[in-house]
Amino acid sequence: FTDKAVKVMEISGHTDSVGPEKYNLGLSERRAKAVSNYLINNGVSPEAIQVTWFGESKPVVSNDTKENRAKNRRVEFKVVEK
Repeated sequence: FTDKAVKVMEISGHTDSVGPEKYNLGLSERRAKAVSNYLINNGVSPEAIQVTWFGESKPVVSNDTKENRAKNRRVEFKVVEK
């Protein structure tokens, strides 16, 4: 018997640090779920998607400029084994 890992697409939502932390966490959730819903509505199996959200807790750059804050407002895709 060989146990094969199932690969799924992890969709994670992120925000910049402007605004209350609780609001940003909800915003990142809505972003990630919007992308997930789009993919499902266009034929991707819901079982192939894992949605996570991090709010402002995982910036890719400092939030010190307008340009950097724009980089932190994002949705990322990653293939993971489930």
